Amino acid sequence: MTAHIAAIATALPRAVEQNTLWDEHFRPLLGGSRAAERIFAAVGVRRRHAVVSPLDLDLSESTTGERMRLYNEYARPLGHEAVSAALASADLDPADIGQLTVVSCTGYTAPGLDVQLASSLELADDAQRLMVGHMGCYAALPAMAAVTDYVTAHHRPAVLLCVELTSLHVQPSTADMGQIVSHALFGDAATAVVLRPQESGLEVVATGAVTDPATADHMTWAVTDHGFRMTLSPHVPEVLGKHVKRAVERLLDDHGLTVPDVRGWAVHPGGPRILDTVEHELGLAPEALEPSRHVLREHGNCSSATVLMVLDELLRGGATRPGDPVVAMAFGPGLTLYITLLRAR
Repeated sequence: MTAHIAAIATALPRAVEQNTLWDEHFRPLLGGSRAAERIFAAVGVRRRHAVVSPLDLDLSESTTGERMRLYNEYARPLGHEAVSAALASADLDPADIGQLTVVSCTGYTAPGLDVQLASSLELADDAQRLMVGHMGCYAALPAMAAVTDYVTAHHRPAVLLCVELTSLHVQPSTADMGQIVSHALFGDAATAVVLRPQESGLEVVATGAVTDPATADHMTWAVTDHGFRMTLSPHVPEVLGKHVKRAVERLLDDHGLTVPDVRGWAVHPGGPRILDTVEHELGLAPEALEPSRHVLREHGNCSSATVLMVLDELLRGGATRPGDPVVAMAFGPGLTLYITLLRAR
């Protein structure tokens, strides 16, 4: 018996257009910088979603405590909405769920989101819980591996929920290009996945990973007195390019597959250069990563939730048939690359 994805659902706060964010907020703060304007136009984002838009409230000088209070206000309702929609799509009741795993790197509260949601969803009192924090954009895939292990061992359905409220961590505007990229790229979302021990849906086959500790300073997510501050090196795509082909081929080879055998790619859209690098290194056709580019255009980079949103977009497109291999891939601090092999059933 193995675990299969029965449903995926996403809850989103209010949308804000990228051009509006630039024209009405960031352009004045950055003195109309042409370089910053080019970055906002080049990241491939048309709109994003935010629980707190800087057009309504500028949090850039807010303390971490103030931001965590907002996280505690917004995270549970958004997560509740996503899980409820996924359970309804899977035709399951909350009482059917044996485990709830919650992933988030954008806020902390105790009792945690897992406890809050166990209460608001009315899970069974013996439901197990797991909270995964501060792993970053790739966290959904190791978390899915853990949920898969639970479903396989206990023969009960489980839920994986990724909640990321990146809008709460807007930083004071500076000329630092890495900060400008962060301000141009990230959005908020909550995505829930229901896994169950059945012989239909998308089977979770295996997960692989590679970490390059020598480049750990290329991507960081640090807790400061003014929220969580991200640093991004422009060399991240280069590092990814050194590892992605070998890592993917190693996982596929373990299951008698090659890159051309894969019929669906759900690649975390960390940015357009990331997608270009994956496409080039794996020799993929441009349309192979359209689900990733679509999610980037319409939602931005929503950290851990994003790869699940791309997987949902891929499945909605109906491009896979029973037996088709599918690869999900995400990257984050470490630098770390996670890859999950799935198979349509």
